[in-house]
Amino acid sequence: MHISRKAEDIKPFLVMDILEAAHDLPNEMGVIHLEVGEPDFDTPLCVRTAAIKAMEEGKTHYTHSLAIPELREAICAHYKRTYGVDVDPSQVLVTTGSSAALLIAFAVLLDAGDSIIMTDPRYACYPNFARVLDAVIDYVPTRNDGFRLDPDRVRAAIHHNTRAILINSPSNPTGVCLDRDRMAALAESGITIISDEIYHGLVYEGEQHTMREFTDDAIIINGFSKAWAMTGWRLGWAIFPKRLIRAAQKLQQNLVICAPSFAQWAGVAALEKAGPDCEAMKEVFAKRRIVMLSEMEKYGFRVESRPTGAFYVMANIDHITDDSYRLAFDILKNTGVGVTPGIDFGHEVKSFIRFSYANSEANIIEGIRRVGLYLKGL
Repeated sequence: MHISRKAEDIKPFLVMDILEAAHDLPNEMGVIHLEVGEPDFDTPLCVRTAAIKAMEEGKTHYTHSLAIPELREAICAHYKRTYGVDVDPSQVLVTTGSSAALLIAFAVLLDAGDSIIMTDPRYACYPNFARVLDAVIDYVPTRNDGFRLDPDRVRAAIHHNTRAILINSPSNPTGVCLDRDRMAALAESGITIISDEIYHGLVYEGEQHTMREFTDDAIIINGFSKAWAMTGWRLGWAIFPKRLIRAAQKLQQNLVICAPSFAQWAGVAALEKAGPDCEAMKEVFAKRRIVMLSEMEKYGFRVESRPTGAFYVMANIDHITDDSYRLAFDILKNTGVGVTPGIDFGHEVKSFIRFSYANSEANIIEGIRRVGLYLKGL
């Protein structure tokens, strides 16, 4: 049976390979998941209640392709309240998770052969969105600058086919945030910015900034998965410049139709009522970050850049190996702890492993102990 070249060429999402291998381990190993970037909290009760109410009221049919007006208005109110910026509801597209929003954003801007600039390291799935569209990727290394994107290096990478610059702050996999000056400089590049802000709401030091503060010619990506602990709801959004929203809407109509209707009503409740729940979760993550960094220091892990957002820590293991993929599976097999190989995120971090502190303090302490002792024995 024929399989398309695109399907053959798409690389696996390695964190899922680790996660699935972990599920196959015997229960007596007491597997600890420090690989997956998923909040371990239940979705706030007010959100679940709103979804049940919506279903009981028969709100289970197709909606407007952009989303119900109530949700788009709530998203605009969130941007005004959080960042002090104005957004028109007609520019908001709600779709099935931020991944779908990213794919639509890529498809709006990129034809075959067009170029998009992204960082190395970067979220593992970004390049595959571009490859599906036969776009070209120009990577800008960030490790030597504390994993922060340098606007001068971006300007040097721009050429006649450059159509977009993708940024992610706070970032996956490093947890590093871009400051105001860097974001303002990137906004002046003359190229449309796609700003993935899915980890907003999970910043523990300094300020968080949306690219919308610096330019209207940006596509803002966000969603409910991380800060609201709604990964399984598959609900995300994108804010498009007015000149692009109709093109994005046509793609949504054909590829998605609309986001799940009852989940949209849950999103309204999340934005309007779940603030205290989100703040409580953030406080727990902030404490876990300190615990993980402290435990890693105790066992001699080399953390080159201290994360200030999201829920990840990257550790350099080049004194042991540059094959982080093999090492991650060895760690899982010998310790029962899931970690993510850095090679999933790019060449610059091929000798790193990523730890997630989206787990309990007890599991973080035990997981770092197991891995730390194992690595010392190599």
